[in-house]
Amino acid sequence: MIIGGSLGGLFAGLLLRQAGWEVTVFEKSTGDLASRGVGIGTHVEMFEIMRRLGIVVDESIGQSFSSRFCLARDGSVIARLPFDKILTSWTLLYRALRRRLPDACYRAGMQLEDVAQQAGGVTAVFADGARADGELLVGADGVYSTVRARAFPAAPAPVYAGYVGWRGVIDENTVPQDARGELFESYAFFLPPREMFLSYLQPGADDDLTPGRRRMNWLWYHPVNATALREMCTDARGRHHAAIPPPLIRAEVIALFREQAHAILPPQFIALTEATPNPFFQPIFDLISPSVVAGRALLLGDAAFVARPHVGAGVTKAALNAAWLTDALAASADIDAALAVYEAKTRAFGTALVARARYLGAYLEDPPRAGLKADPVTLMQAIGVPLRDIPEVAATLQ
Repeated sequence: MIIGGSLGGLFAGLLLRQAGWEVTVFEKSTGDLASRGVGIGTHVEMFEIMRRLGIVVDESIGQSFSSRFCLARDGSVIARLPFDKILTSWTLLYRALRRRLPDACYRAGMQLEDVAQQAGGVTAVFADGARADGELLVGADGVYSTVRARAFPAAPAPVYAGYVGWRGVIDENTVPQDARGELFESYAFFLPPREMFLSYLQPGADDDLTPGRRRMNWLWYHPVNATALREMCTDARGRHHAAIPPPLIRAEVIALFREQAHAILPPQFIALTEATPNPFFQPIFDLISPSVVAGRALLLGDAAFVARPHVGAGVTKAALNAAWLTDALAASADIDAALAVYEAKTRAFGTALVARARYLGAYLEDPPRAGLKADPVTLMQAIGVPLRDIPEVAATLQ
């Protein structure tokens, strides 16, 4: 049983099914998850796992870049570096995975309420009263994981990092003239002492990479203290949300965002934000789970470890976790011994990844913390580095 039908749950479901397990993925949402259009980074490790599932990885998988540059406040270019990277969209990967999982293995509208364990098995209890039994229960239900809360009662809560990520995605043909030019050719940054703004093209509707039909993705990391964050996450009815749904963000919060954009950003990025009708934000969190296995329940992806997005490896982390789980189970007839192997690999990798992401984002915190030197060239060189080129992370991939 896999709780969570997003990318991590799909990777786990497909790999385990390929290895001979009977799999059911339970997703709480009844909507179309493919409508999520944000951009994501990629790594060769993720592509290797996709190929293992029979997914073709070629030039249609995302937007390739060979350079990156950094803008000054006045819009001039102050630094350029090479950049060998493919960036894609959450939607493209979701569709590629979801269409390979039979509908009979995917149940939408299933909100997990509780987890009950017994010798050699586990039971999932859902909000509608339904119950499901299995040998294993995989929690792939994200940063606010119900599996973590029910099966790991001593697990820590995610910790707010001291900044948010404002986001937006717009169709390429609606990008203002002021924001065109080099933004269409390269991965672009703005990196003053307490901010990080970046933009890049990604596949458009129906995964289209044809020039003129792509989408521009932008992301602005901006320091916000915990008190201000609570106010930002309170809707018009006075209800507070840990992560407020975009439609519920109050008009005055959006107005302040646009005011700050005009005061801080270069002209090209101001134009991008102004052309985005519904910007939204995500609080940035850290999470290190002291354990990812409890009996026959286990955690995977962001349910286990939440690393800030600066490494660009959130989806890769989930894919690797799913592969490690599948391989450990295939290598041993003893499920408990296999889960011990999974625990060791997942914890080592997750801990190293969180530490690396904290180091990259320390200067954005409110108040800032010692970490990477916050100058444009140093930051550009460090962001998006292949996992195999980060010694402390690479060591956990062996």
